Formats: sequence, C-alpha cells, structure tokens
Amino acid sequence: MKMLVGIDGSKASVEAAKYAAKLARDCRSKSHITLISVHDDTALKHFKRYVPKGVINDYLRELCSQDLQKAQKQLDADNVAHDMIIEFGNISETIADVARKGNFDLIVLGAKGRTMIKEIVMGSVAMHVIALATIPVTLVR
Repeated sequence: MKMLVGIDGSKASVEAAKYAAKLARDCRSKSHITLISVHDDTALKHFKRYVPKGVINDYLRELCSQDLQKAQKQLDADNVAHDMIIEFGNISETIADVARKGNFDLIVLGAKGRTMIKEIVMGSVAMHVIALATIPVTLVR
C-alpha cells in the first residue's frame, strides 16, 4: 500500500503519521509512506519582486522541514520505510494532485478538531482534500 501523509507540524498530523505507520506494519503487502508538507506561497508571491531570488522558497522549505521533523522521527523510531515531499502552493489542491500523479492508494491527514460550525463556515484543508481526491482519505484525531 502506498500512503501519502499530510504533515503540517501539528499534533494531529503526527498522529496521522503514527496511524499510517501502524497501518503499514499491519498490512500484509509491502507498504510505503510518503510524508508531504505543503506551504501556501500565494500571499508571498508579491514579495518575490523585493527580495533576492530564492529567499522565499528557502524560507518555506525550512518551514516544511521543521514541520516534517516530528513525523519523520516517529517513522524512524517505528522502523517504517518513508520518504518526504516538500511542495508550495494551494495545500488541498497540491496534496490531491500529488496523490493522483504519484498513484497513491490512500491519503492520511490529521483532523484538527474544529467545531462542526467552523468546518461548515470556513471549510478545512481536510474537507477540501476529501472533495478533490480520487482515492480514499482517512482523517485521524
């Protein structure tokens, strides 16, 4: 099973990585986990004209690396094969697109636990990924 796990540095996303690790261990077929961290660079595109080339992407890459550290340590401790992807852009669209292009079998995301009213009014990355994905999405609390 090929799993894509969305990581944003939150406790919920680390729990998603733990869940994926358990699923990989329990799965009878060979499994592989790919951790993905996406930072939305839409608002920062305007600043690219005013700072040296690559500074913003380096900054976002550093943020993604920090977000991935806890989940990576968890998977290393569990001795689960994994790799990592760092992307920039719309978070939901990027996760769904990477899952489709990478022929993943499952997307695993952490649920942050907002109230249902906030979810309905504001939406969430998880809800948008569910709407866009062409494969199953598992939310972990």
